[in-house]
Amino acid sequence: MSDECKDVLDEVYLYLDLECTDERRDLIKQHLDECSPCLREYGIETEVKALVARCCGAENAPEDLKRRLRAKLAELVVDDRVVS
Repeated sequence: MSDECKDVLDEVYLYLDLECTDERRDLIKQHLDECSPCLREYGIETEVKALVARCCGAENAPEDLKRRLRAKLAELVVDDRVVS
């Protein structure tokens, strides 16, 4: 995995939550569009975000829940990189 891939995956939550600059968002989107390993990882992130949205309805997910999910997903990403 390249350093660029690692940087993109480290920032995918900012991208999903629209918490990065438009310029950075465009760079991340371009990378995800062109890099199948990152796109596969992004798909997992998108599914988790959709699940949280469905479970919480129109409410925002509690910050503690977001923090725990990010930590757990980070563990899974690390485990996947070790196994691959």
